[in-house]
This record gives sequence, structure tokens and C-alpha cells, in this order.
Amino acid sequence: MQRKSIGILTKPKFPEVKETLQSVVSWLRAKNIVAILDITSAALLGETGGIQKAQLASQADVLLVLGGDGTMLNAARLAGERGIPILGVNMGGLGFLTEVRLENLYPSLDRVFANDFVLDERLMLKTHVHRHGETVTQGAVLNDVVISKGTLARMIELKIAIQGEFVTNLRGDGLIVSTPTGSTAYSLSAGGPILAPAVQSLVLTPICPHTLTHRPLIVPAEAEIAVTLTSKDDGAMATMDGQVGVAISQGDTIEINVSEHRTRLIRFPETRYYEVLREKLKWGDG
Repeated sequence: MQRKSIGILTKPKFPEVKETLQSVVSWLRAKNIVAILDITSAALLGETGGIQKAQLASQADVLLVLGGDGTMLNAARLAGERGIPILGVNMGGLGFLTEVRLENLYPSLDRVFANDFVLDERLMLKTHVHRHGETVTQGAVLNDVVISKGTLARMIELKIAIQGEFVTNLRGDGLIVSTPTGSTAYSLSAGGPILAPAVQSLVLTPICPHTLTHRPLIVPAEAEIAVTLTSKDDGAMATMDGQVGVAISQGDTIEINVSEHRTRLIRFPETRYYEVLREKLKWGDG
């Protein structure tokens, strides 16, 4: 790729972030590459002139993420329609989405500038929450949409339809609708299957269903999913990527289908998905 501009997204809580940010910005500027910072990152460096996070993707050619999977999910939503490439540097814990270890940051950036990488395109979900015929919120997510109960220890009831056809009434703690990328997140913890990223499917995973015959359901990517809250529950929520939530009421319907946009992750040819699974999930240890 040509040496254009890199937008940098950080998670300020990580103790190493300030030092790493100072170093990488100096490194980029020494190579005459424009480093675009949001307000938070600029403040970390004692600089003024940072921009709103929402503007990063519109002004940068690449997003560099210094953080963990949560920061990557934020970057995916920011990239949105532009679908600019995202390079993740793991400064967190498990890190399924972050491609690069911190010690390999600069060799990895050199490889990006040398076009020695591949783009891994991931399905995203678009979500609309409808109330009395009006859309009250909408958004695109990389991992999942979760419809869940409130803080009280009672179940919620959901009506699930696919392609306009009634599927089931679900009683339990809620439902996760996940992409293949999100299959290793909350869905996995709730007993859902792991889907390889290349599989063009979605998975519906019940959360603690009251009826034991309710099991995770894999549907084609083109399926249109509608989930309606049928019980009266004051605390029920629809949460997107675990980061953006909206309170839902009895009768609200959450419509979910695959977005026409994709998240484009920078990967290097030697990275293998199943190797990542073995490492992150400790398969075969001991």
C-alpha cells in the first residue's frame, strides 16, 4: 500500500499504551506517514488537535488498534461503510481478533507498507430495533447481538422468526445472534459452536434456556432473523458487540441480518486460524 495515513485507536487503560503510542507515532512520523489521533490518544501524548473517534475511519487509510478484542470491535464499527483495513496489536488478554504481538509491531507495519499481507473479510450484522412500527435504534456489529433479561432473576420470553417463518418461543435468560467471528465470544461461553470465519452462516445461541431441547441453531448468512420480546420485563436489553445497548420493552422486535459491509482485518500469510484456536483455547495442552 502507499504510505498514506494511519488512524490510531487505543485503549487508554492498558499501562503500556502511552509508551507504545509515543513510540509508534514517532516511528511513523520519521517515515513521513501521517498519524491521525483521536482526542483521547492525543491527550495521552500531551498534544492538541485530536479528532472524534467517529471521524478516524473517514480520514485514515488504515486503522491501527493498540488494545484488545474490545477495541477491535469498536474499530470495526468505526470503519463501517468505508471498510478500511484494520491492524490489531494485542495489548490485552485472549485476543482472537488482534493479529500482532506487541514485540512484532514495527516489523508488521513494515510488512503492511510493503503490501506483504492479506485482507481477511469478516461478516457483520446490521440490527434494527423496532417499536410500534418505528426504528428506535440501529447499528452494525462484528461479533453479536444479545437480547437478555434485566437484573432480576426471572426469565424473559422471546418469539423467534426466520425469513418471516415462526421458529419457536424461547424462555430463558436470552438469546445470542452471532457471526462466525463472534462464535468464539459470548456464544462459545453459552455452549454455542465455533464457526470458522469463512463459513457464511450465523448462529442463534440460547442463554440458559428453560427447555433443554432448545439448542444452538446455525442458519445461512442470508437469513433474516426477527426476535420479539413477548414478556413484560422492565430491564430487558438488546446489546451490540457487548458495547452498545438499548433498553427494550414488551412487543419490541429486533431485526438482524448480514450487513452489505465487511470488516477487513489485516492478516499475514503465515497466520493460521486453527493455530490461533489451539493457542487461545489451550487445545492439546497437557
